[in-house]
Formats: sequence, structure tokens, C-alpha cells
Amino acid sequence: MLRTVVVLAVCLMLMVSAAYAVGKAKCTDTWYPGCYGYEYDCPANCPYNCDMDCSTCKTVCPCDKPGGVCQDPRFIGGDGIMFYFHGKRDQDFCLISDSNFHINAHFIGKRGEGMGRDFTWVQSIGVLLDDGRQLYLGANKVSVWDNSVDQVTMSLDGHPITLPPGVGATWATASGFNVTRSDHTNAVVIQVEDKLKISARVVPISEEESRVHKYGIIAGEDCFAHLELSFKFYSLSPSVSGVLGQTYGAEYRSPVKMGVAMPVMGGESKYVTSSLFAADCKVARFGSSSSSSSDHHLGITSAVNCNSVAAGGRGIVCRR
Repeated sequence: MLRTVVVLAVCLMLMVSAAYAVGKAKCTDTWYPGCYGYEYDCPANCPYNCDMDCSTCKTVCPCDKPGGVCQDPRFIGGDGIMFYFHGKRDQDFCLISDSNFHINAHFIGKRGEGMGRDFTWVQSIGVLLDDGRQLYLGANKVSVWDNSVDQVTMSLDGHPITLPPGVGATWATASGFNVTRSDHTNAVVIQVEDKLKISARVVPISEEESRVHKYGIIAGEDCFAHLELSFKFYSLSPSVSGVLGQTYGAEYRSPVKMGVAMPVMGGESKYVTSSLFAADCKVARFGSSSSSSSDHHLGITSAVNCNSVAAGGRGIVCRR
């Protein structure tokens, strides 16, 4: 009897420890010898999932870095300014459009009680490449969330991409297109050759989130599993467009109202597309010859200088 009680107590302690375990991030970039190999706890805003900014040797939430698209779509632009773009549920919108690739997002959502707009989240993205290939990345529809079950769905040109279990498991093509599992389930990193990197995680809307934000989601019906995304671009043209893409443009100046809790980017009609793999939004640049020359492309990683310390959760301060 005593042995059983002790075993149960130990198991309970392990479960509690696991539930409250803080995530960590390590610098793996040898260009920063003063930080390389060091590991730190994740920030309070994202205690279980974070990245290391080797330039400052501090951990940062993926959703608070330039290129982040999370929550009720909350964006961090290439200029470091945070804004929301609500769009509409069950519609597709252009996130990034440049001469050599185009990314749309499919929004799911729910109309808030007494509200004139939908609560929305990014359920999937479609990536069109200039050689004709198409990448799909999405979250399965789930009634009851279980984080031990993988809910990521991926395909390239309609052919499913299946990753074996285990962190670090990789699927790759000879051209340099690869997908790596970044957690045991529901998290991947996609390297699209020399064009961009996409870090994605599938997350649900919890009962607590629904209660706090008054989403009105009924437990057991649909937990609105969606993507949390972080984009990194290696080469964009000055005329890049789209909800997120425009914020990396050479002449872009943010039109959102600063100093408010929820700065909103409007203009849904400019970004809406007819389908997830259609480059037909009004601001589309995909396939255009005017910005296709490599002489006109910007090295985004060196074009902006960012401080990874987010102020009040409103993003990262960046200066060109």
C-alpha cells in the first residue's frame, strides 16, 4: 500500500513538473561566438516555445519577431510594427506577393456575438513558386485538442509530405526544399531553397482563451486549430506586396494607427483572392517581370536592424 502511494506521488510530481516545464532556446549560429552554445529560458509571454536572437543573446517569442503571424491574425511587419488584419472567415487573402513566390492564407473564424466582424485565424497557407510548384501547409479540423496527436497537414504539388516521428526528422528534395520537425508534434520548419523559411506550429483555441476573449466557442465542437507562423525572407524585391509582404517594401510607411491596443490594417478587398492557390489579388506581384531582376532585390536580413526586446508585447523595434 505504501509503495503504491509513493509511486503515485512520484508520478504526480513528474506530471506537474512536465506541465510547468519552461522551454529553452540555444544559439546555434557560429557567427556569434559570444553567444554560440548558450541556452536560456523562454520569455514569460511564450514560456514553452521561443527562439534565440544570437545577436543580442536573448530569447524572443516567434510571434513577436518581424514576419510573425499569430492569434486573431496579429502581424509583426518587416518594419517591426504590430498590427491586426481580420479579413473574413472562409476566405483567402494574399500575405506575400513577389515576382518569384506568392503566399495566400485561408482564414477560419466565428462571428462574435453582437459584433460586426468575425473572429478569425489562419488555418492554412498556400505557397506558389515561380517554377510552378505549390506547397500546402495547414491545420486539421479538431473537436477536442490532444497535443500528442500531430495535426499538421502538408503537401507539395498535391503529394502528401509525411515526416517520421521524432524532433529533427526531415523530408527533403534534391533542389534544397526541406521540412524538419521542430517538436514531437504540431511544429515544423520549412526551408524553401534560397527564398524563405517558414516556422509553423498548430495550436488550438483553449476554453480559457474563448472565455477571456468572448469567442463563444463551444467545447467539444471545434477548437479552431490554426497556424502560428514565423516567416524569414532571404531576398525580396522593393515592390513586394501583400498584407505582410508590403511591410518589407522599400517605400512602405505603416498606415495603422499607432498607440492603440489593437492597430488594424484595413483594405481587405485589395488582398482577397479567389482561392488558396490563386495569385489574383489586386496587389499581386507574382510572375511580374518588373521586379524579377536580382539586381533589384533586397537582402532583407541585412536591410533591417531589429532590437529583439519587445515593448509591451507589441513587437520588435526595427530600423532600416
